[in-house]
Amino acid sequence: MRTRLLPLLIVLMAGVLLALGFPLAVSIAAAHQQKVVVDRIDDTVRFAALAQFVTEEPGRINERGSTLKDQLNRYHDTYGINAGVFYRDGRRFMARSPENWTVPLGGAGRQAFREALSGRRSQDPPQVWPWQDDGRLVVASPVVRDGDVVAVVLTDSPTGQLRAGVLRGWLLIAAGESAAMLLAVGAAFRLTGWVLRPVRVLDAATHDIATGQLNSRVAVAGGPPELRRLARSFNEMADNVEEVLEQQRAFVADASHQLRNPLAALLLRIELLALELPDGNEEIASVRTEGKRLSQVLDDLLDLALAEHTSAALELTDIGELAAERVAAWRPLAEEKGVRLTGNTSAVTAWVDPIALSSALDAVVDNALKFTPPDEVVTVAVASHGNTSTIVITDGGPGLSDEELVRIGDRFWRSGRHQNVKGSGLGLSISRALLSAGGGTISYDHHEPRGLTVTLSVPRTPPAALPRAD
Repeated sequence: MRTRLLPLLIVLMAGVLLALGFPLAVSIAAAHQQKVVVDRIDDTVRFAALAQFVTEEPGRINERGSTLKDQLNRYHDTYGINAGVFYRDGRRFMARSPENWTVPLGGAGRQAFREALSGRRSQDPPQVWPWQDDGRLVVASPVVRDGDVVAVVLTDSPTGQLRAGVLRGWLLIAAGESAAMLLAVGAAFRLTGWVLRPVRVLDAATHDIATGQLNSRVAVAGGPPELRRLARSFNEMADNVEEVLEQQRAFVADASHQLRNPLAALLLRIELLALELPDGNEEIASVRTEGKRLSQVLDDLLDLALAEHTSAALELTDIGELAAERVAAWRPLAEEKGVRLTGNTSAVTAWVDPIALSSALDAVVDNALKFTPPDEVVTVAVASHGNTSTIVITDGGPGLSDEELVRIGDRFWRSGRHQNVKGSGLGLSISRALLSAGGGTISYDHHEPRGLTVTLSVPRTPPAALPRAD
């Protein structure tokens, strides 16, 4: 979530800074140019005042005209600015510097000249930008004599210093906005961390509870008030769920335990009754079979309740050696049924509860031997894949359909084709509960050309949220 929220905040902050920075940059450029324009207007007004009293006398140079020309020459030599006083037609001049300079024929120079002919000084020449290498700043003022505009003072300035000043101002703005952006990004990191930290903790606790660690809770500290309130509500919900599940487990365990004694007494009475009946009575045999099946169901229910309630005592275990021991233990029964039980059990380590894994493996191997016909093979193979170690049990039985694969492992579920096979339908549920307590899983798939593949997966590293054995 942080990777989605941070770019949004950063883009919004960048948009705000750019929205403030662009007008400020334009304002700085306009301020620098206005300062230069005011200076040029002052200069043109001074030259216009000198030119106002210059008179044309045939055959000699007017003294005021000489003064004006000297002033223009010194002005050009000092500042490098072209300056001149031109008559209304724009071709004749009163004085100019340099001598070959003329009124620009187009653009901003011609526009300024025309404005001065109408009696107005240049107030707002076109803005000069730093990237305009050939940009010039033209300013004009009218020379008024007896109320009439008789000439125009025109200055044409290079803009290198102006553009450099604007660029320096822009660099300062860029530096300021970069610093502000860095501060904003840092604030966004802190803000998103403050807001999302309770969400991450809540997500981790939810995952722990979903994987069977019902004692996981959220620390109600930090973050917005709404998220703290959500954390408290989550803890209350988890307490209630854990209490309900604990009551359910206790009920199953107590019911299983309490029913064992009446059932044992009932089976004893059945045996006593059988002594009074002829040998080979089919009804008595059927009642005995159902009674033993009910006893097995009660035992499995008690085992399931204990498996769901017991926490895992994890330790680093060679599951290859453990699988080899269980294969050796089940091989006599397999030989009795005419089934070949083989093991590919190389040394592979994992963090497991050895007793729980042995019980889960026993349940799966027992299930495989039940459904595998004689002369077929049941294989137990151990392997490792990244952070996970696996024990894969394959059999040569009839297998299951896709619809049945979805339901396998549900409590009391058995395929309609296997109702006559001894069992309670709780063995694989017990295996799943035993594995889940240690962070493991159990999965099912088809085995080609026929049969079922059961994979027990356990972690190669100790799950951080689970207790480790001392």
